[in-house]
Amino acid sequence: MTLPNMISLARLISVPFNIWLIMIDHWRLALVVFCLAGLSDALDGFLAKRFNMQSRLGQYLDPIADKVLLVSVFIVLGVQQHLPLWLVILVVSRDILIVGGLFLLYVMDQLYEPTPFVLSKINTATQIVLAGAVIASIGFELAVLTPIISLLILAVAITTVTSGLAYMIEWWGRMNRLEDDL
Repeated sequence: MTLPNMISLARLISVPFNIWLIMIDHWRLALVVFCLAGLSDALDGFLAKRFNMQSRLGQYLDPIADKVLLVSVFIVLGVQQHLPLWLVILVVSRDILIVGGLFLLYVMDQLYEPTPFVLSKINTATQIVLAGAVIASIGFELAVLTPIISLLILAVAITTVTSGLAYMIEWWGRMNRLEDDL
């Protein structure tokens, strides 16, 4: 297993611990764990590309680790009413849509190499920043972050919808081509 894959796996394993810290109101430690997880996302990608350690496993493991981390944190923050439920539903629905589309392609024997759109990477980064800002705001009682969090909520909503639409358009084209071939 490559170093980037081990980093992605560590991020995945950190999720239950991070969720537990949030649920028991250990916000500052939750912020540290969350920030390390967020940084690990950048680090594993950098290492994989820079040192030619990309792998098929990493193509799947990295986005799975991202999704599990972000969806879990968004759900907990939503249930605790630190994030609006409509945003949590939007974020989770988009990720379900992506997984459903990948499953449909798999069922239809369509090879698909996961290559995220730039907009999807921006969406993931914006989600990480929003979740980190919310956790920091609570952990350090930083009311000054409230307007920034409001802007981040809007940014996450916009990038979630637009990146979700981009995936839908791509899959629509794939399905139309597949249907034409049948």
